[in-house]
Amino acid sequence: MGQGQDVIAERLLIEAAKSGHWVILNNVHLMPRWLKRLEKMLDDFQNDDDETHPDFRLFLTSDPSKNIPIGILNRTIKLTNEPPTGLKANLKRSMSTFDKVLFDELSSKSRAILFGLCHFHSLMTERKKFGPMGFNMQYPFSLGDLRDSAVCLNNYLEHADNHVPWEDLRYIFGQIMYGGHIVNDYDRVMCVEYLNFIMSDGLLDEMEMFPFADGERFSFKCPTPTTHQRYLEYIEEELGEETPIAYGLHPNAQIDFRTLQSRQFFVSLGMLSPIDSSADSESSGGGPQHLAENILNDILERVEDITFDIDEVLSMLNEEKTPFQNVFLQEIAQMSDLVVEIVASLKELGLGFAGELTISDSMDALMMSLFMGTIPSNWTRLAWPSQRSLGGWLTDLQMRIDQLGVWMQNPLEIPLVTWISGLMNPQSFLTAIMQQAAQLNGWELDKLYVQTEVTKKKPEEIEGRTRDGAYVSGLALEGARWNYQTGIIEKSQPREMFCPMPVIYCKSNFQASRPTTGFYQCPVYKTRQRGPTFVFSAQLKTKSKTAKWVLAGVALIMDTSD
Repeated sequence: MGQGQDVIAERLLIEAAKSGHWVILNNVHLMPRWLKRLEKMLDDFQNDDDETHPDFRLFLTSDPSKNIPIGILNRTIKLTNEPPTGLKANLKRSMSTFDKVLFDELSSKSRAILFGLCHFHSLMTERKKFGPMGFNMQYPFSLGDLRDSAVCLNNYLEHADNHVPWEDLRYIFGQIMYGGHIVNDYDRVMCVEYLNFIMSDGLLDEMEMFPFADGERFSFKCPTPTTHQRYLEYIEEELGEETPIAYGLHPNAQIDFRTLQSRQFFVSLGMLSPIDSSADSESSGGGPQHLAENILNDILERVEDITFDIDEVLSMLNEEKTPFQNVFLQEIAQMSDLVVEIVASLKELGLGFAGELTISDSMDALMMSLFMGTIPSNWTRLAWPSQRSLGGWLTDLQMRIDQLGVWMQNPLEIPLVTWISGLMNPQSFLTAIMQQAAQLNGWELDKLYVQTEVTKKKPEEIEGRTRDGAYVSGLALEGARWNYQTGIIEKSQPREMFCPMPVIYCKSNFQASRPTTGFYQCPVYKTRQRGPTFVFSAQLKTKSKTAKWVLAGVALIMDTSD
């Protein structure tokens, strides 16, 4: 199914219903609007028994979708094709995709490279189970990508000499076949690093298939080129228990993965549980309205009296505002809008509880958010990205308001150390650093970037302001740790999920002078969700290859709370 196929499908359905044929419609999720028409046609076929042949059957295939009408789902027998879980199962499935006879007829070099391609496909497919640490976004990698890549591989090797065109193969696989799905730059870099590691001469000589696994107790080496059946036996015998090390990740990633699974299970369980579990829930003080009303009063006590006198702040500033002062004013305006919305929506709900207003859909949604301990949607629309529960979010709100309050007392200067994680728009603060330098030195803004230098000090140990740039705090390293003594990035300690960073000095520098060696270009995100919360790229010193940290999913996170 796709564009223009609805007319053809309807004609075939009508003909098949009369003649008793079978019809298969593939990828019906691509035409959600037409599915309502299909539902009506099925109703007509069912009601018109005289015209509908008893042998008529309709088969539908679809990706997971919420747009399939319930009327279609109710009358169907549903079958799901779940992909295998674990690297071993994925690797065996990938190898089984190819015909044994044709595989054994290939040259030994082709078989070895094809095995490496299957291993790469399995890594890319299974890595997504680690959530944002695995990929910033979820991609629809399929066996079709593997088969198409294998065709390109055979075509290249047929016309190649004894030399294997590794660079060409890496480009085709990483930028076209698999890279064609990838839209996030850091996910693409990760894909390329996998191929740089796997697609090399070592693949022809029993290389280690687990990236950067030196010193680890887990290992899986590439076998010497052999038959298809022997490859499957080798995978079953030599590939041991599932471990994040196979993907280049730290073992802590397994803890995070299992924790996420457990949390999702209990969230689903809570959604399935009835809200009013007993008839006397309201009388016993445990009903949604009673609990929501208590939380409502508590929040109002905390935020009702908070105001931001922007006119007073403007009177303290010069006519020509600096970039930092513009950021400060924007933060105040956004926070003011958020607090006004919080207070107004809570008071409106309070009037609804008192019987003075009719409970609307928005008020009911707010009540349920307070009852469930989640952040109301009308608040998140004006706030910052957050994965916190309501209680943690309110604590974070108060800390952000406190930072703005300190800034309002002296708006002519920025704080000694800015808690950048407490800004609604941290990108604007970093842009202000470059704007300030561009204005003072006459530089072109589009040729600058934010250079980072990690200090050895905590925020309270900073004594004076910088001549240019700014000190920032509030970042934590995920996937690795920071060595305070040597000032370099290192492997995480067991069960150490996050490593708080010391104060970081941010200043402007020219793009042409951005370091290319000895530094890991570490992505910075607002929350553990990563992807859409990207802020900028920080430079962290490293003695290891940067590919190690890329495959380990190392990133700086502003808000590590869930």
